[in-house]
Amino acid sequence: MQSPIISTQSLYKTVSTKQEHLTILKDVNVEIWQGESVAIVGTSGAGKSTLMTLLAGLDTPSQGEVTILGQTLSNLDDEARAQLRAQSIGFVFQSFLLIPSLSAIENVTLPCLLKGEKEDKTRATALLHSVGLGERMHHTPSQLSGGEQQRVALARAFMTQPQILFADEPTGNLDQDTANTVIDLLFELNEQHGTTLILVTHDPELAARCQRRLHMQHGELEEKV
Repeated sequence: MQSPIISTQSLYKTVSTKQEHLTILKDVNVEIWQGESVAIVGTSGAGKSTLMTLLAGLDTPSQGEVTILGQTLSNLDDEARAQLRAQSIGFVFQSFLLIPSLSAIENVTLPCLLKGEKEDKTRATALLHSVGLGERMHHTPSQLSGGEQQRVALARAFMTQPQILFADEPTGNLDQDTANTVIDLLFELNEQHGTTLILVTHDPELAARCQRRLHMQHGELEEKV
């Protein structure tokens, strides 16, 4: 029987301040399967981004386990977790996170270098064409609009053919028309590449395009039918 591509067991995340202990996540159990698109929704401060960072191995839980691609993250050191992310996971963030001094195509090929591989300019060029930026490959981020920068970030996310793509409020800094274009591209690319998509959003229309919706409220998770 197929195993989930990501699963959690009784996940908790607490942080301590001088005044109190704050529980951000409480007893979160979820299974996500290969090729699914899953939206994590909820109000600001509900724990959505915290859950995403734990699912992606960017942070460690206070209690409980996360398993990605058959590997339990608590059994891996920082280097092994970083290697797993480089090999198998892509990210798209609200703030684009492009390197200002690099051109669009250099930003797209950057994950190759992070994996210790040769830059694949042919694939990068094809990806930039697929997001409508074939004529803008040699422009730096400052020469691109916000929507164009996010399209570069999308191309970069798919550069190493990740099995899992995390998108954290990918349209948060874009106007509605540009956001719609970027989202259409995200789902098109995702379908073409057979990636598992995990999307953090507060946008109900965007969440409705995913196959499943997981609702975070006060640190607890429930599935919306």
